[in-house]
Amino acid sequence: MFTEAIEAILRDYATPEAIRAIEKGGAASPLWNALEEAGFLALLTPESAGGAGLSLPVVAPVFTALGRYALPLPFAQSIAARALLHDAVPGGMTTLAGACRRRADGALEASHVPFGMLCDHVLANVDGELVLLDATRAERKPCGVHGSAAGTLSWRAAAVPGAFSSAGEAVLLFSAAIHAAAIAGAMDRVFGMTLQYCNDRSQFGKSIGKFQAVQHQLSVMAQHVASAAMAAELAFSGEGVVPERLATAIAKARTSMAVPLVASTAHALHGAIGVTAEYDLQLFTRRMHEWRMADGSEAFWNRMVGNALLTQEYATIADFARTAPYGNAA
Repeated sequence: MFTEAIEAILRDYATPEAIRAIEKGGAASPLWNALEEAGFLALLTPESAGGAGLSLPVVAPVFTALGRYALPLPFAQSIAARALLHDAVPGGMTTLAGACRRRADGALEASHVPFGMLCDHVLANVDGELVLLDATRAERKPCGVHGSAAGTLSWRAAAVPGAFSSAGEAVLLFSAAIHAAAIAGAMDRVFGMTLQYCNDRSQFGKSIGKFQAVQHQLSVMAQHVASAAMAAELAFSGEGVVPERLATAIAKARTSMAVPLVASTAHALHGAIGVTAEYDLQLFTRRMHEWRMADGSEAFWNRMVGNALLTQEYATIADFARTAPYGNAA
């Protein structure tokens, strides 16, 4: 129900034209206001704090839908921030920074913060502590990637407040899980666009989707898209407030691994039209590559999965895969 309601708003406001306008510096307020006024920012906020108090599995399709529409705003991150801080989060757009570097003088720096150039606040993991930072007091530097709102933010020591708690890792896990879901959603959209194009594009008297070589590429692509969707669902399968550590690691690693193949296959099957700025495909494949690197690529998360396997006693790899992601591993 919530997913359908949000998708209805996204269809009206998060159009490709609106996304391009925001990327070029246009106002993001119409899209943000439409989502905020609908009350969806409090989906994960406990009922005791005035929220809907929904569980992670229920909200997971919402995060995937945001990727399917290439939403250029930190809406998912703001939902997570309110889940972690309840009503302590001020108004406006809040993003997540999974890792901050503290300098010797007490200043902070967060590299490649998602939507760092647009946000009002940053909920950050600072040496394992949960810290809410005012983005308006930060020095912002864009990441330099075309169309990206990510940036490197730095704060002087005087602008760094005290920590809320020692639950800083929750920011990293939430951010990684959100990016895994966004990748899965974008992949679903890219696969749909590619399949439609292959059915519509004719060559030698028939659609190119009927050629065996093209069908083979589409089938491999479909397998990776389906696997990414299941992995993203795994990240939000826990019963707690924060995504499970190992499940998140598996999800982020698997979705990130699929990005190069899915993106390259989509562009290859689209041919010359697929690389043009006017065609919508690049709105999604660019973000897939960006989200792949956000919070660490598959190399970072695969190492975490490997360490979990090696430090636990399992009779077989199958036993590990069947039980560990659901909270039975350290």
